Amino acid sequence: MTDTPTPRTPPASRAVRATPAITAPAITAPTSAAPAAATPAVAVVASVVLVELASGITQGFLSPLLKGLTDTLRVTAADLNWISIANLLASVAFTPVLSRMGDLYGHRRILRWNLAIVLLGSVLVGLSRSFGVLLAGQILQGAFAGFFPLLVGILRNRSGDSESRRGISHMVAALVGGIALGLVASGFVARTVDSPTAALWVPTAAVGLALAVTWPLLPESGTRPGGRVDWAGGVLLCVGLVAVMLGLGMGGLPGWEWSSVRTLGCLIGGVLVTALWVLVELRTAEPMIDVRMFRRRNVVTVSLVTLTFTFPMIGLQVANPVFLGTGPAEHGYGLGLDPFAIGLAMLPNMLALALGALAAPAVAAAISDRLTLCAGSLLMAAGYLVSLNWHGAMLPFLAGTAVAGFGTGFLQHSTRTLAVESVPHDRTAVGSGINELLINVGGSIGAAAVLTVFAAHTPAGEALPELGAYTASWTICAVVSLAGAVIALLYRTPDDREARP
Repeated sequence: MTDTPTPRTPPASRAVRATPAITAPAITAPTSAAPAAATPAVAVVASVVLVELASGITQGFLSPLLKGLTDTLRVTAADLNWISIANLLASVAFTPVLSRMGDLYGHRRILRWNLAIVLLGSVLVGLSRSFGVLLAGQILQGAFAGFFPLLVGILRNRSGDSESRRGISHMVAALVGGIALGLVASGFVARTVDSPTAALWVPTAAVGLALAVTWPLLPESGTRPGGRVDWAGGVLLCVGLVAVMLGLGMGGLPGWEWSSVRTLGCLIGGVLVTALWVLVELRTAEPMIDVRMFRRRNVVTVSLVTLTFTFPMIGLQVANPVFLGTGPAEHGYGLGLDPFAIGLAMLPNMLALALGALAAPAVAAAISDRLTLCAGSLLMAAGYLVSLNWHGAMLPFLAGTAVAGFGTGFLQHSTRTLAVESVPHDRTAVGSGINELLINVGGSIGAAAVLTVFAAHTPAGEALPELGAYTASWTICAVVSLAGAVIALLYRTPDDREARP
């Protein structure tokens, strides 16, 4: 879910459009690409939905298989958190570069390469018979984070803000639908096919179909800005964030104690490199990301809300499925479901998320963007508290995941739309890419936090943790969501800005 998933993996509406646009390079003459309007709208929508479905399947297919992988790959439940961390770290590296290249060289062209990278990673996952190969495939699959920004660039090239909002709403719903389909499909394959790794081929089929069908259908951007890719900025940002995420992910594990040279080196070094990146971007005429926009109150507020909602959303991607698959007779907790039943049990969360994303534009129009952001965070906190207090029974537990999913849908749509409307059309993919980057960063922090909790609550020689690992994780996620609700109140609606000097 981290895509994710994502999921970002994922939000509602946006007064940011009233904020002055970021200065962008001058638009050059239209390229030789065919105008976007020449492609029928139905073909564009169908293609966008298919790509996001494939993205969702890639993000969701592994969850029902996690419990079985502890035996097949001989790893612990704590080790499985590295699947999310590796995937998210790769997304941090891929997203800014793919987004900027899409704005410069054509969203369709870069999307094709993007799909090919994810397809290669999916093949590696299908072939994996060791945890290392599985992680390598997951790293390449992490490039799916580039899908959303590139597709938003294609959509926004054809329409105005109101149409883009509806399009983003449908994209989020398709993404969540793909996650749900991936859950059910992989669970069904795992139940009906003897091979314990047969279900690992599910994303290969989905991404291969998306690449084949959308290749001739998606239109290319009609106009593109002049400029070049800020490779220095891209490398510095990648190195800085990956180092910080690595330190957070490994911190507390054997050989990576919080006071060790390795951990402190990654954390301090990553922060210093990220600070250097900021200085370089401020001095660059065509930066990878214009950091000056973070001087705006609304941009900072939406960015922080994105971090707070993706922390629990992605942080629990491993914890909840493993809890569902653990048998009470075996470990004294859990619901004892098989892979197919796990996939079905995760559907209430996914369906509620899709419903929340589709409802978000109307909710924001009725109660304001600020209250929509706040309501989404409060719903997530309420859902995690239900899981914390009633995890012993199936229906209350699933109801809690549905409530959290509905709030997540609000935030998925709202933050993504606000991110797009904060930048001019020729930087659409970069604006969306920043939000995807923040989704990955927040998710990486959440996954690292849960990994640390799981490692601390796993007895020596055991593959699965004690119940305290889950209760602590749900508590932390509820607290982080409540913090997001408080931060959301700092957001200013257009009327607020107009009323102030």
